[in-house]
Amino acid sequence: MAAVSPPTPPQQQRCVVEVREGVELTEKEERIFRRLLDVVRHFGLGTQLRVAGGWVRDKLLGKDSTDIDIALDNMTGQNFCEKVNEYSELLGEEQKGIGVIQCNPDQSKHLETARMLIFDIWIDFVNLRSEKYAENSRIPTVEIGTAKEDAFRRDLTINSLFFNINTNTVEDLTGRGIEDLKKGLIVTPLPAKATFLDDPLRVLRAIRFAARFNFTLTEDLKDAASDEKVKSELGSKISKERIGHEVDLMMSDKHPVNAMCYIRDLGLFYVVFAFPEKPDPPVPDKCDRLCVSHIEVAWNLAHSIGCSVFSGGSDSKSQDEHRRLCFYSALFTPVRNTIYLDKKSKKIPVTNYIIRDSLKLKASDADTVVNVHAASEKFAELINLLESNENLTTVKEKLDDEYLEIPTDSVKRVLAGLILREIKDFWRVALFICTLTYPEVSSGGDPLGQPDELHQRKEKYTRAERLITELELDAVWKMKPLLDGKAIMGIMQVKGGPLIGKWQQRLLKWQLAYPRGTTEECIEWMKQSQSKRQKV
Repeated sequence: MAAVSPPTPPQQQRCVVEVREGVELTEKEERIFRRLLDVVRHFGLGTQLRVAGGWVRDKLLGKDSTDIDIALDNMTGQNFCEKVNEYSELLGEEQKGIGVIQCNPDQSKHLETARMLIFDIWIDFVNLRSEKYAENSRIPTVEIGTAKEDAFRRDLTINSLFFNINTNTVEDLTGRGIEDLKKGLIVTPLPAKATFLDDPLRVLRAIRFAARFNFTLTEDLKDAASDEKVKSELGSKISKERIGHEVDLMMSDKHPVNAMCYIRDLGLFYVVFAFPEKPDPPVPDKCDRLCVSHIEVAWNLAHSIGCSVFSGGSDSKSQDEHRRLCFYSALFTPVRNTIYLDKKSKKIPVTNYIIRDSLKLKASDADTVVNVHAASEKFAELINLLESNENLTTVKEKLDDEYLEIPTDSVKRVLAGLILREIKDFWRVALFICTLTYPEVSSGGDPLGQPDELHQRKEKYTRAERLITELELDAVWKMKPLLDGKAIMGIMQVKGGPLIGKWQQRLLKWQLAYPRGTTEECIEWMKQSQSKRQKV
C-alpha cells in the first residue's frame, strides 16, 4: 500500500517564504526549450517564447512542475505547433499530433489553445492577450496583447510571472509578483474589486491559492471578496460547475480547512454551498460556522489518528479520494439529517442537493457522502456497545428473530459486519465521521483548544477500528454467501418470493455470527429452521 502522509494542523504560523533567485531547469526542460528556440531560429519567426503563470511560480518556490504553458507574442499556438512538426520532419523525427482546444468562456478558456507532446511532456501554446469585460458578463472581449497587458489581466500577482525562454530570465511585469511571493501575499495585479467584478471566479481562485501555500489574503482583497455586489455576481455570473470545480480543487489540496475558513469568514458560504428551498428541519442559525467547525475538528482528529483513516483504498489515488470525501462528509455533517422534497415529493438529503445541484459534482460523490453519514449513525450503536454493554440486550433483540438467535459474544461482530457490508471500503471514513459526531461539535468552541476531547474522540475511533480488524471484518463485503437463492429455495421448498430475500439476510447474519461455519453446518441450521417453521 502506498504511504500517505498524515495531514498537518491548519492555521499554522506562517513562515518566511523561500524564493529562488532564478529558475533552475531540469535536463528535460532544457531539451524542450532548446528545441523550441531552434524552431524559432530555423524559420526566422522572431517569436518571444514565455512560460507563463503557475510553472514559474512553482519553480521559484523550488517545486517541480510539468504544467508548461507557453505564451507567444506574434503567432497562434496552432501555427507554432505546425512549425515544430515541420522542424521535426526535417530531422527525420516522427511528427506529433496537435490538439486544438477551442475557446470556451464557460470553462474560462477565452482564447484558442494548441497542445502537443514534446519529448514526452504536454505543452500548451497560446497567444499573449488583453481582456476587456462587459458590465453583465464574465466573458471578456479578447485581443492579442503585449506581455505586460497579459500579466496585468491575470488573477494574482504570483501567477503573473513569466520565464522568457529566449533570454533565460524571469519577467515580473506587474512589478510585485516576486515580492508578493516572498512575503506570502495573495494580491490581484489590478484593483481587487474591479478584478472580481470582471470575473468573480477569481475570488475562489484567490482563496484556493491562499490555502494551498498558506499565504495571506491582503485586507484590500478580503474587503473586495466580501463585498455584497461581488458575492451577488459570484452567484449569478459564474456557473455552478465552475464553482464546484474550484471547491473540489480546494478540498483535494493540502489545506482544505484553511480554504473553508476563508469561505466562511468572507461571508461566501451560502453563495458557494447553495441550499434547497424549505429544508426540513430548517437549516440552523450559523450553519456556516457549524459546518466549518466540523471540518476543523475532523482535520485535527485525522492528524491525531494518522493516515489509517484514508487507507480504505489500495493505491494513493484511491486514498486521496477517501481523504477528499471524508472532508466533504465532515463539512456537511451538521445537515446530515436534513432533507427536502424534490419535484416528485420524494425526500432527498440536503447533502445530496449541495453536492449534486449546488456544486455539480459527480453523483457518486453525493451518494458516497450520504452513505457515509448513514453508516456513521449506525456506527454510534457499535461505539456505545464498546463503551458499555448496557445496550447489548437491546441490540441482540434487534438482530435476533424467530429462526436465528445470535450468540451474545457474536453480537458486536454481526452488527459491525452488517454496517461494513453496506458502506464497504469507506467504513473507516464512516467510523471516523461517527467519532466526530458523538458528542456533537460546538460551533463556538476552539477545536485546537480541546486536547482532552480530541483524545477521547481518537480513543473511540481506535477502539472500534481495532475491534473490526481483530474480528477479521475488513473486506467483509467481499464475503460470498454459502448458499445462493436457488439453494435456499430447495432447502425451504418454496419457489421464490420475498421469503427468499429474508432468508438471504438471515444467512448473512448466520455467517457473520459463525465465521468458521461450513456449508454443511449452514444447511443443517436452515433445515432445523425449516422444521421449526413447519411446526409453527
